[in-house]
Order: sequence, then C-alpha cells, then structure tokens
Amino acid sequence: MATDTSDKHPSGTNAEPTDQTRKSTEAEPKSPGRRRFIAGLGAATAAVSTGVLTPLVAASSAKGSDIPDFQTQSGFGVPPRRRAARSGNNSAKQRVTESFQLRLGLAQQDGHVPPAVNVSNGDTALYADKGGTYTKALPHDDFGRVDLTAFAALTKALSSGKFSDFQNMIVGGTRTQNGPQAGLCFDLEALDNAQFGQPIVPPAPATASDQNATELLEHYWASLLRDVAFTDYGTSALAAAAAAELGSQPTYFGPRSGGIVTTNLLFRGAFPGETLGPYLSQLFIKPTALGAQPISQQLITYLPDIDYMTSFADWLTVQNGNVTGDKNQVDPTLRYARNGRDLAAFTHVDVLYQAYFTAYLVLTSIGAPSNPGNPYIGSKTENGFGTFGAPDFTSALGEVACKALNAVWYQKWFVHLRPRPEAIGGIVQLLMTGQNNETDVTLSPVILSSVGLQQSFTKYGTWLLSQAFPEGSPTHPSYPTGHGVVAGACLTVLKFFFDGSFVIPNPQVPSDDGLSLLDYTGPDAGELTVNGELNKLGHNVSFGHGIHAGIHWRSDTDTSLLLGEAVALSFLNDKAQTYNEPFTISLTKFDGTTATISNKGNP
Repeated sequence: MATDTSDKHPSGTNAEPTDQTRKSTEAEPKSPGRRRFIAGLGAATAAVSTGVLTPLVAASSAKGSDIPDFQTQSGFGVPPRRRAARSGNNSAKQRVTESFQLRLGLAQQDGHVPPAVNVSNGDTALYADKGGTYTKALPHDDFGRVDLTAFAALTKALSSGKFSDFQNMIVGGTRTQNGPQAGLCFDLEALDNAQFGQPIVPPAPATASDQNATELLEHYWASLLRDVAFTDYGTSALAAAAAAELGSQPTYFGPRSGGIVTTNLLFRGAFPGETLGPYLSQLFIKPTALGAQPISQQLITYLPDIDYMTSFADWLTVQNGNVTGDKNQVDPTLRYARNGRDLAAFTHVDVLYQAYFTAYLVLTSIGAPSNPGNPYIGSKTENGFGTFGAPDFTSALGEVACKALNAVWYQKWFVHLRPRPEAIGGIVQLLMTGQNNETDVTLSPVILSSVGLQQSFTKYGTWLLSQAFPEGSPTHPSYPTGHGVVAGACLTVLKFFFDGSFVIPNPQVPSDDGLSLLDYTGPDAGELTVNGELNKLGHNVSFGHGIHAGIHWRSDTDTSLLLGEAVALSFLNDKAQTYNEPFTISLTKFDGTTATISNKGNP
C-alpha cells in the first residue's frame, strides 16, 4: 500500500502569463516534431490491435485480479498490471514482454492523473507596466520599467513553446534567460510537469499584499545580519530587533515559540525537527569522505561587509542583464558555514543536489541505519548493491533532482513569473524617493513603514535591497525555487533509504569564526534525528540561496520543498515497481504525515 495523505498534484500551464487562469490542456506549447511523435503512438496502438505487436502486449489484457496490491499517491490513477512471476531462467523474450507490460502499465497509471487549473496571482494583468512580474535581463527604461515589446516577445515564446520564438526574445544586455524550455521537457518516469501544482503550489503572494511585504522585510533584516554568526543571534541587538518586528506581523509564516519569534528562530523553516539544535544541520557541517577523499565540509566563502546593488545605477544595470564589473571577494581562509553570507556563498556555485549527496556520505559515515523497510535488513545471504545499495541510493539523487528541477521550471516560466526581491526593492526605492508616478505598483506599509527598511537605509544610504552577489539573482523567475525543489526531492529519496528516527550522535556547531567545530551541548542535543536534520538542511540551503543572498522569497522555498517532495513520491512510486525485491517502506513527509511505498516483487 502506498498511502499518502497529500492530494493530487495537478498543474495546469499558464502558457499566456497575462491570463490569470488557464487549464493546462488549453494552448499547451508543443513542437510539430513532438506532435508527430505522439501521433505515432496512435499508429503503434493500431499495430497492437492488428497483431503486429501482439507478442509484446498480450499480457496487458490480463484479468483485473492481476492488478497488484499497491496504491500510489492519493488520486494517482489506476495501478499498472501485475508483472508475471519472475525467475532467473525466464527466457529473454518473456523478460522483454514483462518489461514492456510494466512500462505500459506505469504510463497508463500516470496518464490517468489529469492536469489542473493553475492560478497565478494576477499581477501580470494588473499592472500595465508589468512591475509586478519577472522581467530581468530584458531592456528597461531609466526607472526600471520593462520595454513592453521585449516583454511581448518573451510571452510569445512562452505561449508558443517554439524554439525559434525563444531564440527571438529581446535581451537587454549580455545575460541570457536561464533555460525556460526545461519546463517543457517530457519525462518517461513519474508524473508530467503539468500534473504538479495546486494545492502544493498556490498562487504566489501578490506584490502589493502584506505577505509579500513581510517577506521583503525579512530580506532587509537578513541582509543586515548577513555577517553575524548564527550562534551570536542571541546576544545581537540587531537580531532582537529583527525578531521583534517580524514577530509583530500576522503574515510572517516562519516558526514561533508560544506565538513569539525569538532570535533562535530567525530564518528557520517550520518542518518537524527544524527548530531543534543549532541553526545549521549536522549534515551540512560534519566531516565525511567520498571514498578515499576526505571532505571536511569547510567552505570557500566571501569576505564580510561587501554587498552589492546598493546604487540605482548598479541596480538598473543588473535589471537590464548587464554586469557592473564588481566581483565577489573570496575569503582566503576556509571556514565552516557560520552565517548567512557563508550559506549564500555555498549556493552561489553548488551543484544543485551537492548538499544532499554529501548528506548521504555523512549518513554513511556516522553509521545511520537503512530504512527499516529495506528488504536486505537481517539477510544472512546477500546485501543490496545495484538495488537498495550505494549505487542505487546515490544515482537516485541525481535522477530525481533533474525531474524536480524541470517541474519547477514549468511553474516558474509557464504559470507564475514572480519577480525577484531585488526588483521589488527597486520599486521601494522609487516610492520612498517620491517617484510614485514612475511605477504602477503600490506596496504595503508593512515594508514602507518598517524599522528594517529604515535600518537598511541608514547602513547603505539607499532603499534598495542589498545583494550578496554582484549580479543579484539568476535570470529566471522567482517562484518556486530550484534549490528548494531539488532539496525537497532529494531529501525525500534519502528518507526512503535511511531510518529517519535515528538520532545523530555527537552533534556539533561551528565556532563563531567558522574555524572549528565545537560540541553542541544544548538540552535538545539528544533529539536531533535524521529526519529533522534533513528537513533543516533543505531550508539551510534554499534560504542560503534565498533569504540570506537576497534572491528568493520565503514562500518560494516553502512551496518548492513541498513540490519537490511530491515529485519524489511520484518517482519513487514508479521506481518501486521495477524492483525484484518485495518491500514496504514508510517515510515521514514534511507535514509530519506518513507515506508508504511497497512492491510485492518476486518473493
């Protein structure tokens, strides 16, 4: 039984971003070649009916009693036909037939999940100047308003899906748009990109909303605390001010203790186990090894007190897709991550699933046991290897990462087009300097009247949101985030393979200068589990790329982690049916509920 308390995850494309809603079955971008191929599948079906492929698909007409006893994610369609019993001496022809039947059954199962209506927040249609929409690297005027001809060329490409239209987009400088066509990529395993969405991915908070303003306020405070060690938050007056102001906002959705945001809870996630122990996950700091190569987990980070895009000229240069000539200044000393700048530096250059591959290495180094459902536990005759062993564990991380990334790219480009925090910081600058007539966008007083914004102005002499990187954000829309969706997917795979209840021994915390690891002796030191530290790791990395760097909203991360989890569960449900081993594996989801995946296999 594969029990999952989540709803279906359908997602409709919003191929014309100016429309607030659209079913994904309408105006789905397809290339002519893709249509010809899909039409060819009909010919293949006809060939089956005439007996051309009968030997390969005869088993697909099996009786209903041959349907296996497993269930996918809630509403995930009809289960595939049960495979014939396997044996080591099956003929090659029988195995090919069995393989085809399995592939066909899984495709039919996934194909029963309909696309859903996805709803954007409507900001593209609301503002004539497109000020509430992603427009980075397109040409803008002197006040940061996008060239509407260039914006029309972008939306034309998104609507048609044609490679030629993407090649005809108008860019404003040397930077190009970051891979929008990945969102149109099909996958032969797990649900399609268009089948993920609401309720997992709701509309992004509207630009003028209090929630968006609160998330922007969190960014301003994080930029001010970028060089303060997490272990020093408790004695930092700046951190206390940040906690007080964020805690006063009803639309602040970070964790609270008794309704209060404490300094210890700043910039944390709220999934189970995340508020226990040090800010940094044990899986992000504990030394390990990749085979014979030691990995200390010390980082190449950037020098403190050097922030970027704090002049309107630099801000506009970056919005137009050009470079300012500034470069991050590398700290010559290797350090363990100990503050927001260090986390930002890691995510500036990481391979997207790097932290989770390293987490796998740490888990093996500390002797974390396999998930209790692993079929080889207790076996005295064999062990897992290509299945339920290290090659299976590690390759699944890379495989699911790419699937999740393409799913979130579909959401970013073809549904939401949410602007980056830096772009809204430019609007703050216009509004705070009396240039209201140069933008159609209005913003909530939650940000415009905030202490955090005033503190930032006092430090930088500008109302712009300072950035950790000279180029600001990447050139793709903000919502949801790639780092977060890869985190959600990879963490779910790790939970599938490892025992999430295992308590991590000898917890540590980086010193405030990042030069050493110290023993963590807090009262909750014995409560740090694999699941909790995995959950924490996802937010560490995605907030490092988001809140601490200044380039992603809190809701980008929270939503993307859930989307990544949904992609991984779909992937694992399909993958489970390929194993020969019988098993039942349960894992704890981000919301604390349990998902169970099983396969009768060949007992």
